[in-house]
Amino acid sequence: MNITQTHLINIAIDGPAGAGKSTVARMVATALQYIYVDTGAMYRAVTLKAIEMDLPLEDNDKVGQLAKQLDIVLLPGAKSQRVIVNGEDVSSLLRSLEINRNVSYVARLESVRQRMADLQRSMALEKGVVMDGRDIGTHVLPNAELKIFLTATPRERANRRFMELGPDAGITLDQLEKEIAERDRLDQEREIAPLLQAPDAHLVDSTGRTVDEVVGEIVQWGLAAAKTISSEEK
Repeated sequence: MNITQTHLINIAIDGPAGAGKSTVARMVATALQYIYVDTGAMYRAVTLKAIEMDLPLEDNDKVGQLAKQLDIVLLPGAKSQRVIVNGEDVSSLLRSLEINRNVSYVARLESVRQRMADLQRSMALEKGVVMDGRDIGTHVLPNAELKIFLTATPRERANRRFMELGPDAGITLDQLEKEIAERDRLDQEREIAPLLQAPDAHLVDSTGRTVDEVVGEIVQWGLAAAKTISSEEK
């Protein structure tokens, strides 16, 4: 793909668990030669460390203090982003059932969200970033030049998680669908930066669509947004 724009923009991709945000955001970033930031992995990293330290996951003060002590670095990887916490590569530990079941509780904590949002905004200062999460377009980067709300049916999202975890995970597709529905509820009802579609975001339903189709659509919107801004600045 010939990338011709000269103006860098930030792209925010929000949506519920299992909608394909990470895969789509990473591919969009690659196509546009941008930097990909997986904010969900950052919350998963805090959750992992809180569990390892046996902290009560709903304790705002204790988990928030832990979050402040964590040096979280995101690096590009062959298939997914590498997550380094205090010098340790924890990438392979972040998609377990235990993390899936507990990350929403940690993400509800005001102290954790404030710390993560500060880190995420600093990553986007120079523009040219594709950032995915649940509150990027509404809270972290409300001025992002392109906003996407990516979703899919609960059954579709559960099936994707089922395929990701594999047959030996010890959980059925129906159980996964129930867990995803509960996680949606927690994300939507939390007081701090709940999961919402930004008013100016493009709604993209990935149910029954290929990843390439979704990525191609978002890339075209990104190119158009960059071109428009470049024209306005001339």
